[in-house]
Amino acid sequence: MKNKVQLFSISLISGWVMLFGGAPLLLLLITSFLKQHPEKFYQFSFSVQSYFQLIDPAYLDIFLRSVRLAGLTMLFCLIFGYPFAWFTGRLQQHFRAAMLIMLMIPFWTNSLVRTYAVRMILGTHGLLNKALLAVGITESPIRFMYTDSAVVLGLIYLMLPFMILPLYANIEKFDYRLVEAARDLGAGPLQTFSSVVFPLTLPGILAGCIMVFVPTMGLFYVATLLGGARNLLVGNLIQHQFLVSHNWPLGSAMSVILILMMAAMLALYWLVLRRFSARGQVYHA
Repeated sequence: MKNKVQLFSISLISGWVMLFGGAPLLLLLITSFLKQHPEKFYQFSFSVQSYFQLIDPAYLDIFLRSVRLAGLTMLFCLIFGYPFAWFTGRLQQHFRAAMLIMLMIPFWTNSLVRTYAVRMILGTHGLLNKALLAVGITESPIRFMYTDSAVVLGLIYLMLPFMILPLYANIEKFDYRLVEAARDLGAGPLQTFSSVVFPLTLPGILAGCIMVFVPTMGLFYVATLLGGARNLLVGNLIQHQFLVSHNWPLGSAMSVILILMMAAMLALYWLVLRRFSARGQVYHA
């Protein structure tokens, strides 16, 4: 009876994943190899034209810009998130719970609403400019909105928890006695971090980078609300191809490229885990 229940549960979950996960991805892949139709969304004729269109300098420029902004977001999330995760992991249990609850509270609000909150802070008459004017740092409002800096700041605000949580899950299991042993053997802070802390927390770093980098490129509404029409990400292009241009094959091809980037990062994560696990130097995130 127990085996039947387990088999039913596994079958139910597998069917759910295949229906709502695998099937849409398969349809996306198939559509990317079809042709655009002037009246319909696509026509059933095999073509790789959509992938060749991605080589267009205009698309490449937006793609490279998306990679740059996503890379900056990932880097700053790591810089801010690593110390937070490290010190939270070193706190007593009840303090850890309080810190994690404060970290998760923003998730109770829709990300679109939080993006509008960033607009209220960075706007010409926003809270930040009012504070700068009040203390006399500037005599006129500073233009923060509709810049790359505003987009990156909004992305960091939205994606920082996705960096912190994998890091915390990894650091929570960290054996701090290894740091003390390194210090007893004469290692300085930098050497201790590079030889002990960094290798053992590398899975958490990679997991956080994966969870931040690729999803960041698809957050089209952040670029639209904070960066304006000229500051687009790949997500804006995909949205435009599906909803405005009705070029589903091109939009599907762009989506497939993002999926392949995610797959490449997951492969890198697996290779690093395999390498360090063979050396007995890693805690899994």
